[in-house]
Amino acid sequence: MPVTIGPERLARLVGDFDRTPAYRGLCETLQELIGDGRIPAGTRLPSERSVTTALGVSRTTVTRAYAELVATGFAVSRQGSGTYAAVPIDRRKVHDRVRRPLGMPSPAGHSVDLSIAAGGATPGTLAAYERALSALPPYLAEDGYLPSGLPELQARVAESFTDRGLPTGAEQIVITSGALAAISVVARALTRPGDRVMVESPVYSNAVDALRLGGARTVSSPLADPLGPTGWDLDGVEATLRQTSPRLAYLIPDFQNPTGFLMDDADRDRYAKALQQNRTTAIIDETLQPIGFDHVVTPAPFASFDPSAITVGSASKAFWGGLRVGWIRAPRSLVDRIVAARVRADLGTSVLDQLVVADLIGTDGVLTRRRAELQQRRDALAAALRADLPDWRFRLPAGGLSLWVQLPSGSATRLAVELQRQGVLVAPGPVFTVEGGSDSWLRIPFAKPEDELVAAVRLMAELWPAMIDAQKTTEVAHTLIA
Repeated sequence: MPVTIGPERLARLVGDFDRTPAYRGLCETLQELIGDGRIPAGTRLPSERSVTTALGVSRTTVTRAYAELVATGFAVSRQGSGTYAAVPIDRRKVHDRVRRPLGMPSPAGHSVDLSIAAGGATPGTLAAYERALSALPPYLAEDGYLPSGLPELQARVAESFTDRGLPTGAEQIVITSGALAAISVVARALTRPGDRVMVESPVYSNAVDALRLGGARTVSSPLADPLGPTGWDLDGVEATLRQTSPRLAYLIPDFQNPTGFLMDDADRDRYAKALQQNRTTAIIDETLQPIGFDHVVTPAPFASFDPSAITVGSASKAFWGGLRVGWIRAPRSLVDRIVAARVRADLGTSVLDQLVVADLIGTDGVLTRRRAELQQRRDALAAALRADLPDWRFRLPAGGLSLWVQLPSGSATRLAVELQRQGVLVAPGPVFTVEGGSDSWLRIPFAKPEDELVAAVRLMAELWPAMIDAQKTTEVAHTLIA
């Protein structure tokens, strides 16, 4: 069943568009809404007659705007069925080419990899390894297979939830080999081939791949204006839940990746009620939850509002990416099912790494130093962008690991290709969408050292003017040909 958008909602999204001429202004606004994912590809657009009434324009205006959408590849018309939002085919091919699979080698020579939101280990990690080695011998007499996890780490993780106001027993925690492994385990445990899973858009792309491993189909629920104050379009969320009835919903309420939004208590409560009404189980990704800046007070865990929610977390962002340790917090009724799904993939996570994470979680000051380091790098990246690329727009997030940056014009994918040739890897917006679009956005992480971030921005500023000039030349050529 295709997702539809009503004429009133379309009118709210379109807003006050340029009416000189009206059909072109409406077409360009719809292209932007489809391009950045607020109207997902595959969505059935309202009938021309209903849009005419909702917008207060002539039928000719809407007919011409829809025709332009089809001509430019942002919509397809299906005889007897209607008009559907789409992404131009050539853009999809470019997106596929730019996306760098995990493990693909970086360009030769010196490079700055900003395609991954991760940096070096948190100070104190080496000392934690040394203490973990001294604690390892008693475990060497055992087989080392711990499908549910090291009891000491389970207890530490459970205690961390309890300290945040969500009472949790150690038996509710399943330790995994990272957050992605946790997501895929939950998907295998709770979905069957063909089940729908709702995801945010834009969203962490590797999580989408993990959700699909069991054959689930993803449907997207676009966020609100990425530069606005709220982040989540809860009207859209509720509509998507009603129309698609997904079995699972994957969301990142704490410093959402890539936008950096932090969901407040009121929105968590409303979102949780919508999930419960539709009997949809939430997978809550808290990987970035520990990384808050500016003394921000993070809201209560999402599972405080929805007891059926499953929460996943990880040590990779808070401490070090090389620590492949994650966890699942689940309702007691689902734990056995999740463990059974987990052992079909592996029999446990490195005991040594689990000892390291248990040590780090219990060591005062480690996370404080991590947050201070990342906040300083965030501010350095923001200052460099404001100085060298003042027309690029972004929100300064209160936590997380990246800026979600909007280009004033042009293609982020094209810019990413040029940057890669110069030794800087950065992920364009389409990498983070299920349905395509968001090609005016870049995710720029700030986990790398400040000098690398400043150098990368300087290179972007050098390449950007030439790219815009080339684009204008191409547009003029196409106009003359037409």
